[in-house]
Amino acid sequence: MSRHLAALPVVALAVACLAERGPLVNRMAQQNTTYLSRAARQPVGWQPWGREAFALAARLDRPVLLYVGAADCRWCDRMDRESYSDAGLGRLIDSLFVPIRVDRDERPDLARRYQAAVQSLAGLRGYPLTLFLTPDGAAFFGGTYFPKDDPVTGRGLRQILPEVARSYRDRRETVVQHAALVRQLGVTRNVASHGVLQPELVQHEVAAVRRQVEAALGAPALPASFPHAQAVSLLLQGYGRDADSVALRLARAALRLIDSLDAVGAGTESSPDLVRALLLRNFTVAWALTGDPQFYGAGRGLVAALAGRLADADRHPLFVDQEAYVLGALIDAGPALGDSGVGLAALAALERLLDATYVQGEGVRHGSGASVQGLLLQDQVQVAAACLAAYEVFDDPLYLYVAHDLTNVLDKYFADPQGGYFDAARVDPAAPAMTDRTKQVLDDVLPGANAWAAGVLLRLADFTGDPRYRARGEATLAAFVGAVRGQGVRATSYLAVARDALARR
Repeated sequence: MSRHLAALPVVALAVACLAERGPLVNRMAQQNTTYLSRAARQPVGWQPWGREAFALAARLDRPVLLYVGAADCRWCDRMDRESYSDAGLGRLIDSLFVPIRVDRDERPDLARRYQAAVQSLAGLRGYPLTLFLTPDGAAFFGGTYFPKDDPVTGRGLRQILPEVARSYRDRRETVVQHAALVRQLGVTRNVASHGVLQPELVQHEVAAVRRQVEAALGAPALPASFPHAQAVSLLLQGYGRDADSVALRLARAALRLIDSLDAVGAGTESSPDLVRALLLRNFTVAWALTGDPQFYGAGRGLVAALAGRLADADRHPLFVDQEAYVLGALIDAGPALGDSGVGLAALAALERLLDATYVQGEGVRHGSGASVQGLLLQDQVQVAAACLAAYEVFDDPLYLYVAHDLTNVLDKYFADPQGGYFDAARVDPAAPAMTDRTKQVLDDVLPGANAWAAGVLLRLADFTGDPRYRARGEATLAAFVGAVRGQGVRATSYLAVARDALARR
């Protein structure tokens, strides 16, 4: 992970005087996720995301230190051990900021929003996210991993914290203007960019992804991230459609390299199990296309690696988007790899997931223990996709009905009259700067939600013969034509769905 950080234009390079420690008490012991609760003993006055934390920042007239991490993120664990376990640094944080801690997997909507802010501020991607916000939630400085102390470059937390606090105090107007600009850039980036879905555009972007994968194979290491593994799916699609032997060669090399890593997904922004589930999808397709026993063996190995998720029926917290993605991969892979047992076990897990989170006509909630404000788009499309996989394999119309119902929920709560679907059913009321809903089409920790929404609608058209599903799917793709240009591997899911849509015309 890159550690280079963009310079904050408004920071005065001087040491600030420490203010009163303030009424900060670490409140992580009361939180629902393992990632948050394990920070309860850190000597930092961590606050949960919510109105109270931002009201406290406004009352104390302090900026917010927002930290977004995940349980399976290597660099998050390192920053916790190196920085947030240090009592001296904790006192410094509590004297200058209101610190808020967020679990990326519990609040993927917040994570995506602030990841876009870090990309605007510092040109970085990945986790953890370390941001400094105004009391209304707008980011004005940030990065990913910060070392605790770096007196040589001045880019350690111990050096940056007082600089940022002093800049906020002494250059307030400039900081607020900068934060407003970053916020506007984030909103603009997520606005749908309408266009006509044309074969030439898709071919051009697919070729760019192919070149990017080929270049990555020549680098010291291919990132074991979800977007790079998803790019393999696009290559396999090319081989399956056009018998493109070069695409198969690149896919084979990328699969071998990613699957050989000691900890798939570790050190990137991607969850290891999600990358494993995607690799399982890839190996299953590759085995079906080629009959190569190496693909079969690798796929069976990944089934075994993911089987633990099925055995632990009471695992908590359970985040619906991630769980449904893994279950869909296992349902597809079971019969394809000759393992009916794993398919049935995944189907039983899907039924438990629906029982716990799905309400007819109202969609699925993110998780029983999550503090998500309302419904999230990614949950609806991942559960719908898993249900379509279950219908295709087990021919039970119940799952087709649930998928159909969830697409109605998309139009009921998420549809934007300007095209595409919003990430959340309503705005987050905690911070005034979060009042704009955004739309996701690019791949990140999971496939771009709008890309998969289009894929679900097109599959429903195939299963039902109803042309209205196809019209909705193609309209969703058309809403983001401009947004995927030049995005490389992060546009892979969109490109795969778009290529299928064009082939069906």
